[in-house]
Amino acid sequence: MPAAVPATVPAAVLAAAVLHAVWNGLAHRIRDKLVGFTLINLSYTACALVLVLLNPLPAAAAWPYLITSVALQVTSQLLLLRAYQLGDFGQMYPLARGSAPLLVAALSVTVLGDRLGAWELLGVAVISCGLAGLAFAHGIPGRAQLPALAAALGTGVMIAGYTVADGGGVRHAGTVGGYVAWLFLLQGPLLALIAWARRGRSLLAGAGPAVPFGLLGGVLSLAAYGLVVWAQSRGNLATIAALRETSIVIAALIATLVFRERLGRLRMAASAAVLAGIAVLELAHP
Repeated sequence: MPAAVPATVPAAVLAAAVLHAVWNGLAHRIRDKLVGFTLINLSYTACALVLVLLNPLPAAAAWPYLITSVALQVTSQLLLLRAYQLGDFGQMYPLARGSAPLLVAALSVTVLGDRLGAWELLGVAVISCGLAGLAFAHGIPGRAQLPALAAALGTGVMIAGYTVADGGGVRHAGTVGGYVAWLFLLQGPLLALIAWARRGRSLLAGAGPAVPFGLLGGVLSLAAYGLVVWAQSRGNLATIAALRETSIVIAALIATLVFRERLGRLRMAASAAVLAGIAVLELAHP
């Protein structure tokens, strides 16, 4: 890895974090979550089809990573959908996102051979602690919340898995645009088919008011992940994974301002911890 990371890399990841929080907020706003996620997937499938025609095919060595990522991404969406059905946005989103950085750090070292310095390890740890604080600022959840928490934690495991898969895949692909295009083109129809199997023709009945939010969410989702995969081809995987978790801070604001969920002092402190961890990571790459 290069000693210094170009400033465009953290800038792209931070932009992706904002887009990611916004599209998740749009998904949570849609009352029928299955309809919302279906619309999002159909939207970025259409976008991906255009991108496939405009970008070269990924190299053969990238396809095992790409197929693995597709399976993990679809599973992640199903778990996240369930978490949003059962829990509050302000808790489910940070728990899903916050459980991933340490897993990504461990997997990037053991699977991809990345090396983390002391500052990077400290930054990842501080960010993860801040994210945990955001998730549990209102106390330890009761038994009734366990299914929602299990879905959110399962999402985090899937996020860690596909982050590592894509970090390896894009390094073998020879084309960032082609890799992202095929990733979204392959995964998009799968969730839509699963939703159709569950609901049949009634799936999109009465979905009219949700259509603009779902379509916009799909475009933002593709743009956010495209920026992340581009950054993964140029920077340290664990550092990028931690930086993108700044979306938690944006999500906390969305939860407070849009969904009227209480932020509170503990969540504010946890947000500050996330920002402190980002500062540590930036110091690790002057």
